[in-house]
Amino acid sequence: MEPVIQVEGLCKEYRVGFWGRRVPVLCDLNLEVRAGETFGYLGPNGAGKSTTIKLLLGLIQPTAGTGLVLGRPLGDASARGRAGFLPENPSFYEYLTGQEFLTYCGRLLGVARGALREQAPALLAEVGLERAARQQIRKYSKGMVQRLGLAQALLGDPHLLILDEPMSGLDPIGRKEVRDLILRQRAAGRTVFFSTHILPDVEMICDRVGILVGGRLVKSGPIHTLLGDELESVELTVTALPAATRAALERLASAPALLQEGRIMFRLPGQSALDAALAILSEAKGQVVSVVPQRRTLEDIFLEASREAQG
Repeated sequence: MEPVIQVEGLCKEYRVGFWGRRVPVLCDLNLEVRAGETFGYLGPNGAGKSTTIKLLLGLIQPTAGTGLVLGRPLGDASARGRAGFLPENPSFYEYLTGQEFLTYCGRLLGVARGALREQAPALLAEVGLERAARQQIRKYSKGMVQRLGLAQALLGDPHLLILDEPMSGLDPIGRKEVRDLILRQRAAGRTVFFSTHILPDVEMICDRVGILVGGRLVKSGPIHTLLGDELESVELTVTALPAATRAALERLASAPALLQEGRIMFRLPGQSALDAALAILSEAKGQVVSVVPQRRTLEDIFLEASREAQG
């Protein structure tokens, strides 16, 4: 099966100033998004994420490189008609109701009137806005506007969803609502490509990610491969110990021991240190309270990739 999104050597630069100085925004991007997967496109503000999305949708033209979206060249109208799009910080006609707005968008998209009469209420229910369907958009919260934007992106049953910072500016409840919506699209087999800098959400919902820094893709791959199974460290908590046993454990630890209400917590650098510590405790008849593994997070990988890219 061919990729839903495939770009090679994609570049974008702008000319600025009186002399038309070239400023690169995106450099030699090679990217592939497969059918049915949720792909998280990560990067700090100004990394080039929104520029990439505009290129994929044909809203701007690349300086160099080629790409296909849904098997068609970048900017192809037929491909754009099969993709739903949520822009960053959407702003809609505030005097319309949610129902009127979806009807208007559906007419622009060419959805038949009969189908639209069924789709609009169903999509409002899908995003949890059925009770606000007849409210003017000016009365919507930011989270409600974001969900309405997702509803319009789903009009016409698109094969691909492209979402630009869908969790931006939302409170924890709003983020969860949007996250759950994306998870439902994933469960339905729809391909989702979304940009974000909110890393915990990405770990929960993405199959693969790409990390963009300074206009360059510095790392990409499946979440489970990037995170790996290797332990970063282990927090071992035990009851009070004889001084000699505690000293032996402290020599294995990667940080000073912490006292917590009569218990001692040691941070050990990995599995081998944990095995050695448990052997010492077994011999000393020490009591283990808890063993908590600490694995790499996406934030660790993101910060590491950013530092490497910036030298």
